[in-house]
Amino acid sequence: MGTLRSTEKNFYLVYMPVKTTIPYTDGIFSITFTCANWLPLIEAVNGYDIVYKWFDYLKLKGHFIVGYVLMPNHVHAVIGFRKTGQSINTIIGNGKRFMAYEMITRLNEMGQQELLKQLSSTVEPSRSHNNKKHDVWELSFDWKRCETSDFIIQKLDYFHNNPCKGKWRLCESPIDYVHSSARYYLSGEQGIYFVTNYAELLDTDLTIERSNND
Repeated sequence: MGTLRSTEKNFYLVYMPVKTTIPYTDGIFSITFTCANWLPLIEAVNGYDIVYKWFDYLKLKGHFIVGYVLMPNHVHAVIGFRKTGQSINTIIGNGKRFMAYEMITRLNEMGQQELLKQLSSTVEPSRSHNNKKHDVWELSFDWKRCETSDFIIQKLDYFHNNPCKGKWRLCESPIDYVHSSARYYLSGEQGIYFVTNYAELLDTDLTIERSNND
């Protein structure tokens, strides 16, 4: 594959930076995070299943995947976060760490040494001291709190149309893109990954922490 151009395993322990700290402990949020230098790393390692594993982990902890679109170089998701002992920043940051580990493992297995070298060349010296060897994701992520049905629908529509727009043109219609919740919201049929309808969460008290027995 060679060098791509723009177009470890402590599972959930390490904080990763975000533009601003999310000042909430629960709620529905739209989240977007991007591969380092906008490289199509998710596509390069066929890492869509890695993101789904992280979604599974979130569900295990009592959170909800409301909608998503996985693009070749970035992830869009609408997530209902239940109140836990962790900040939302930490939950997302450590998810990025897990996914980065898995993606680097695949690149090693694929023998992509040039690409690995490219990803290691941008690591800041201050972060290399923490055993960080590769930049897989941009350090920050974007978030918006979704407080109304209209705003959730607006974010989902924007995400679902992403594969059809601009340089991507990955499909003709949002419903045709596999790694997306568009099929569910447009047809009522669950797609490749099961999501929870946002309407169900409007009546769910996310401030109640999930007990260990749930």
